[in-house]
Amino acid sequence: MQIKDMTALELGRKIKEREISVTEAVKASLERMERLDPAVGCFVTVEGEKALKRGEEVQKLLDQGALTGPLAGVPIGVKDNICTQGIRTTCSSRILQRFVPPYSAEAVSRLETAGMVIVGKTNMDEFAMGSTTETSAFGLTRNPWNPEHVPGGSSGGSCAAVAAGMVPCALGSDTGGSIRQPSAFCGVVGMKPTYGTVSRYGLIAYGSSLDQIGPIAGSTKDCAALLALLAGHDPKDSTSVPRKDPDFAGAMTGETRGMRIGIPEEYLSEGLDPQVEKAVKKAAGILEERGARIETFSLGLVEYAIPAYYVIASAEASSNLARFDGVKYGYRAEEYQGLHGMYKKSRSQGFGEEVKRRILLGSFVLSSGYYDAYYLKALKAKAMIKKAFDRAFEKYDVILGPAAPTAAPGIGESLKDPLKMYLGDIYTVSVNLAGLPGFSLPVERNAEGLPLGVQLIGDCFQEKKLFRAAYGLEQGRGAFPKPSLEWVNSEKRRAQERSGEYGKAV
Repeated sequence: MQIKDMTALELGRKIKEREISVTEAVKASLERMERLDPAVGCFVTVEGEKALKRGEEVQKLLDQGALTGPLAGVPIGVKDNICTQGIRTTCSSRILQRFVPPYSAEAVSRLETAGMVIVGKTNMDEFAMGSTTETSAFGLTRNPWNPEHVPGGSSGGSCAAVAAGMVPCALGSDTGGSIRQPSAFCGVVGMKPTYGTVSRYGLIAYGSSLDQIGPIAGSTKDCAALLALLAGHDPKDSTSVPRKDPDFAGAMTGETRGMRIGIPEEYLSEGLDPQVEKAVKKAAGILEERGARIETFSLGLVEYAIPAYYVIASAEASSNLARFDGVKYGYRAEEYQGLHGMYKKSRSQGFGEEVKRRILLGSFVLSSGYYDAYYLKALKAKAMIKKAFDRAFEKYDVILGPAAPTAAPGIGESLKDPLKMYLGDIYTVSVNLAGLPGFSLPVERNAEGLPLGVQLIGDCFQEKKLFRAAYGLEQGRGAFPKPSLEWVNSEKRRAQERSGEYGKAV
């Protein structure tokens, strides 16, 4: 088996058994990135020399017996809104294009303590605002299954990199589905943990009450191993919560007998692609065959999720992004008159269209005279949505539904109609509003060969139930295919790459 085809745990085991060196694993990742990334566009920054040097250091620690974890020596990609000391962190925005953090995020520090090797920073929608990874200031990312389709977003670079075998796993962030939706589009496994499970220290904020770092990988077991490293209390983050038992892998027995799984009837209503509905029903059938009890029920309040989410997220974004003013760090306009002129020009030139749209919306709903009419109502809707889930989890262990209403749309389709793009988050945003854990994994492919994923939702801090159900579904489904990437080698694609028309290389 080639390194590109191994899961993170398989690679970690071979490194530990001295069948593969850390340097070999890192080189294999970097070589694949060099060959594929100019066409796919997964990475904003690649740190080849640093990664190789870090690999040598990790190998010495392994040889000394100082590192014993299952993921020591494994290469990983990190979404570009998670701070990495000494490595450029841009949020895929022009306003931070030269920013090099003086510290690492807590999540990154935990990965490095465990001996993982960061090979680069992955592309994303600018400041995580988007669902397609097309709003990046450094070029779009393409879906490895079909280059004419998006990989989803905002963690599209991380998901596409895992799908293309450039890295066995990656970190993403999820504010309203930004891990789960692109995981479904790219045919990989992604998880948004319960809010507070993973420290947000060093995560450049979009919506502070919604953001959560999570793992992306090729298998459920890899996700569990990554989350075990990431989970835990961090005194630098006042919202982080102690997790007493992070052994998520122990829950994955493959046995789902007796689990109660509910499917909200609102999730199977108008607007859902029939092929996605078929995938959800297939997943339900697999779980039922393995002993789970499947029921449909009315969740309620689904129609309020999108407006509540975009009001709250945009309001928090308008506040969080106020710090990017061209004064202490980040982009500053070259020509301006006066302090306010510098603010205006720096922000106008540094931010992209989607970010400006959400800042304007957020400033509007927080403004005098509109706060009660919009923002306060959105907070009340958020509380009602949480209560609706609380009632559901009194009866069900896990909720099953789609991760997105369709398969990955074509490039350019979503940007033509931002409202349609926002509505595409209908199945994922409620999870963030309620602070719940969510899990996405592929089930089958549609008629065009694009992956179709489903979403499993659990109650707060019940990730073990999610892993139990997800692993049972994964076992019943069997091995999911990987994209062939034959299109990368076609003469037409190479010609487009040479002309600079196709993809990007940073």
